[in-house]
Amino acid sequence: MASWISMAEACSQLGVRPQTIYAYVSRGKLEVMTDPEDTRRSLYRAEDVASLAKRKQAGRKHETLATNTLFGSEPSIPTAVSTFIRQRLYYRGQDALTLSRTATVEQVAQLLWNAEQAVDFSSGAADGARLARTAKPGRVTAFTHLAMLAATGHSTRGRMVRVLHNECQSLVGQLADAFGARQGSEPLHERFALGWKQPAKVADLLRSALVLLVDHELTSSAFAARIAASNAASLPACLLTGLTTLAAPLHGDASGRVQALFNDVERLGEDQVIAHYLSTGMSLAGFGHHLYPDGDPRAEALLGLFEPPKVITRFIHKVTDLTGLQPNIDAALAALVAHLRLPADAGFGLFATARSVGLLAHSLEQLGEAQVIRPRGRYVGPMPDVAVGGGQ
Repeated sequence: MASWISMAEACSQLGVRPQTIYAYVSRGKLEVMTDPEDTRRSLYRAEDVASLAKRKQAGRKHETLATNTLFGSEPSIPTAVSTFIRQRLYYRGQDALTLSRTATVEQVAQLLWNAEQAVDFSSGAADGARLARTAKPGRVTAFTHLAMLAATGHSTRGRMVRVLHNECQSLVGQLADAFGARQGSEPLHERFALGWKQPAKVADLLRSALVLLVDHELTSSAFAARIAASNAASLPACLLTGLTTLAAPLHGDASGRVQALFNDVERLGEDQVIAHYLSTGMSLAGFGHHLYPDGDPRAEALLGLFEPPKVITRFIHKVTDLTGLQPNIDAALAALVAHLRLPADAGFGLFATARSVGLLAHSLEQLGEAQVIRPRGRYVGPMPDVAVGGGQ
């Protein structure tokens, strides 16, 4: 339960005047409520005050700020694409979980790209048809095709926004084709269901998963894409930069590690797998998330839409009971793949296609910034031999 403190206590902890407290409230950084014992006074959420005090302390020294720009909890790149508030994910101010109940990924793309026209991911159909005829669906096809587009792509400089939006939707559509979505004018979730030979009722489940995976604020892949965009790289190059980072096992391909874990569970049983991991001190992929100490709301929303195989359900419950860690979105995605018996690379295909919308949103947003992203290094190696004085 949240605790609340007075204006005087908030000012004291932060070392600021009441005007600054009011500013924090107006910017949504500090939650306020009316004092139930005196309606003329206001109370302020103690957790918010403590968080602001911690950030203020961390930012006192320039060196600390420079280090935290890359490795701290508060990157210094401004973005309006997505954020977290009260352990909840929002896309441009709209609750991602609420959107996942009814919105399509096309609608979310229009929101995140600030596009005036409705988004249509079938616009790259001709290129996608060639892909379908010549290559096996999967990440090899996806990355090879995207690399070819990046090698011949045009810089984003001097091009109108609506033209860039058209290219964005073509790129996402071609990526979906490469991962096995069937050609057609249907929404992307329906095309994936058709491509993976799933019944019509599965399409809505895929829709929810896609929407929940679209973006997650300034991830390492979003940062990588923004670096490319700040250098005026082509959109396929920006997307390829982001997706190669996303494909790492500690990022977007984490669901692959969970799938391997679930395969062991189905083969050996949940008790044997849990005993092995806990006895050796190994961490269990797919459980816990540093941004969501009370549980990943995306995972809870997705897992609430279907019943995973019973042995996986038992495994999830037992791990949570023994460790206190809740399943995260990687576990939920791997459970979905197991539930539907999708192709081995389908989990990453869904993640990569959905997140391509967010990566392109970050790339487009970065185009509005004039400066190239070029962090400074803090050299910690041996000092070079430098001649002192005039010498002989």
